[in-house]
Amino acid sequence: MKFHLEFDIKKIITPIHHRHTLLLMGSCFTENIGEKLRRHKFTTLENPNGILFNPVSVAEAIHSYINNRQITVTDVFQHNETWHSWKHHSRFSGITAEDCVAKINASTANAHAYLKQADYLLITLGSAWVYTLTDQAAIAEEGSTAANNHKAPANWFARRLMTATETFEIINAMLQQLTLFNPRLQVIFTISPVRHLREGMIDNNRSKAVLIQAVHQLVEQTRQTYYFPAYELVIDDLRDYRFYAEDLVHPNYQATQYVWEKFTEACMNEETRSLMKEIAEINLACQHKPFNPSTTQHRHFLSSYQTKARLLKEKHPYLDLENEISYFEKG
Repeated sequence: MKFHLEFDIKKIITPIHHRHTLLLMGSCFTENIGEKLRRHKFTTLENPNGILFNPVSVAEAIHSYINNRQITVTDVFQHNETWHSWKHHSRFSGITAEDCVAKINASTANAHAYLKQADYLLITLGSAWVYTLTDQAAIAEEGSTAANNHKAPANWFARRLMTATETFEIINAMLQQLTLFNPRLQVIFTISPVRHLREGMIDNNRSKAVLIQAVHQLVEQTRQTYYFPAYELVIDDLRDYRFYAEDLVHPNYQATQYVWEKFTEACMNEETRSLMKEIAEINLACQHKPFNPSTTQHRHFLSSYQTKARLLKEKHPYLDLENEISYFEKG
């Protein structure tokens, strides 16, 4: 008896391996994949602007990295005793304007250097609904898109749904700039399976439809791009609320693990997946909590995994295993 309907996923032309560097941007689902990549010792940079949901904010962030746009205190505003940027997540907010600006500029400069050398850019789009600033908003450039509302009053924003054509044009222009900035960069698009139910069930589906249409048009017409069906895996393959967290909005551990496994099958070769298994074994050993750490058996356990980690590092010197080796040495 079949309990879910699997489908074939087109494999990426150039598989990801551990020598590659990856920049991940977009919705909170991006950070789920990013955490798994980091744990398996891939070199990653995640969300230099913080979590971004809509295509406009993603494109604006990419443009700021390409140009290494440094802001000043005139680009941030104070609300609820904290300074914020309309283009950044609240993790960049600060008690002073100078603190907020410093964090943002440091992240942008780091992203500029990283993107110039990156091999892959993974973009996860979450929603085609955008919230633009009204003339009531602080430091308002009326009509500009807010990446984060920072719990500001509702009358500071106007809400609208992007069209597929508009979304295509914005991302396509971004891709053209990226090609000039880093010609070897490959871009992987996904649509987040996180359901934006604050928009309402119907409007959430309208939003996802816009993103799907625009992204597929881009991938069909643009070189060095690839679509990974994270959204379809959760919505159409698993297709069950038991694969969501209690909020019925975010995919749970089982769902994200399933998507991750499909991602590695589609975007990595057998050699890379085999190396990931060896790294996972070492990670698991680091989590081992002995009942009696002074026993000979435990010392032998630590010694054997120290040897395994060192041998793996010698074979693959680009892997960062220093913390694991140190853990096994100190016990």
